[in-house]
Amino acid sequence: MDIRSQISMVFHLDKCIGCHTCSVACKNIWTDRKGAEYMWWNNVETKPGTGYPTKWENQNIYQGGWVKNGDGIELKGAGKQKGLLNIFHNPNLPLIDDYYEPFTYKYLDLIESPAGDDQPTARPVSLITGKPIDIKMGPNWDDDLSGTPDFARNDPNFKNLSPAEQEAMFQLERMAFFYLPRICNHCLNPACVASCPSGAIYKRGEDGVVLINQNVCRAWRMCVTACPYKKSYYNWHTGKSEKCILCYPRIEAGYAPACMHSCVGRIRYLGVILYDADLIHKVASADEKDLIDRQMDILMDPFDPEVIASAKANGIADSTIHAAQNSPTYKFIKQWGLALPLHAEFRTLPMLFYVPPLLPVMASVKEAHNKKQAEKLSPISKVWDDDWLYNTATAEIWGTVDQARFPLKYLASMFSAGDEEKVKDRLKKMMAVRIYRRFKTVGDISEQKAMDALKDVGYTPEMAEDVYYLTSLAKFDDRFVVPAAHREHAIEMLEFTGDKKGSAGFGFKEDTMGRGL
Repeated sequence: MDIRSQISMVFHLDKCIGCHTCSVACKNIWTDRKGAEYMWWNNVETKPGTGYPTKWENQNIYQGGWVKNGDGIELKGAGKQKGLLNIFHNPNLPLIDDYYEPFTYKYLDLIESPAGDDQPTARPVSLITGKPIDIKMGPNWDDDLSGTPDFARNDPNFKNLSPAEQEAMFQLERMAFFYLPRICNHCLNPACVASCPSGAIYKRGEDGVVLINQNVCRAWRMCVTACPYKKSYYNWHTGKSEKCILCYPRIEAGYAPACMHSCVGRIRYLGVILYDADLIHKVASADEKDLIDRQMDILMDPFDPEVIASAKANGIADSTIHAAQNSPTYKFIKQWGLALPLHAEFRTLPMLFYVPPLLPVMASVKEAHNKKQAEKLSPISKVWDDDWLYNTATAEIWGTVDQARFPLKYLASMFSAGDEEKVKDRLKKMMAVRIYRRFKTVGDISEQKAMDALKDVGYTPEMAEDVYYLTSLAKFDDRFVVPAAHREHAIEMLEFTGDKKGSAGFGFKEDTMGRGL
């Protein structure tokens, strides 16, 4: 047993309002500079949609992540042999058009244009070439399904849906979408680390944050190919690769990352999780149908004496172990079984998890048992009627999970490697909590039915109250449970490496002691 600590994040998708405040906060702090104009370390996508860069989920195009090879795994599009063959020409890199060509407007034209009969306009110009361009897309071009004909219908997650199921999602009366915030997953089995020929990318032992040493990076860009989430970027000005650093300078000082601190919907939860590093290869090499279960198995109980002893033997501080015991992410992922990883089939073991969106069901419960009738109902008028609310504790309500506006097949493609039952289980648990709270606050559902609903999903009233509190009423300190860094450990690491220039930071600039700021 090799217990290590990992900072993980949970996104509650039912709470995301798509305001992009997180993205703007990240952009202002980290990528508001030359060469990084097109980078969005944090971005919020509308689903269905092709995302940023376009169709990033389709690894037949970008060759990212790992694939199973016998009893082990290998990089899909990078690695020693593949990397050597493509070292001077990598055909699997996203082009600038797959992201978008960053642009601004010549606002001075509005002020300095000579008087005339026509209204002056501010022409768009490229931030790369400085020349006028015709804007064809942006980092969130399909926001709120605005680009549905060209973007949303090309969503790679539609691959398992029939044409009829896809078309049903785009009927006006059934149209539904949700927001998907994305940052670097700081994976336990990061493909970017394994692919780097220079060894510039590493995973910090104290908190699991994945970083790129700017002094060592030689811009081979294999990390861009290898990352299946496309969260490693190439800075065309500095000639270095860059990525999300989870705002580790803020975390070390006891502050939340900028994206979390600025989140309007309070959808983000940050906490420490203990995991067994000895199991990483076994978990990553599991059959696809077992990936989710095996990834959950690698996350260890922070109250287990054996786990605590192993953690301390690895130098994990008492404050970190205490944070793991109070971690909101551990509760969502393991204790309550509500959160799932994004595209586990990439086998990177991502440490960002998502609570699937509990969108309104397609029809009322009383008629859901009759599928032909349910298909004729107007989903807008029948979603939250009294019969639906009253009958939620009966067996019929669990049947209506399959009638959700978003097909389980679509959600499963994103969050459970295609296993619809795992998504259904999470949705049922969220429904059960709502049923119980309806009984508590409104009283139009009997106590027996509320208790039956909780029992069906393996919850107790105490668990339901805890889920409700952390989802709806939690204070900031309940959502952010990460200890400040131990300065003495950081100094020991610098002395051990003997690297006067420092190797523990992003390295945009250095202080007088040579440490990356």
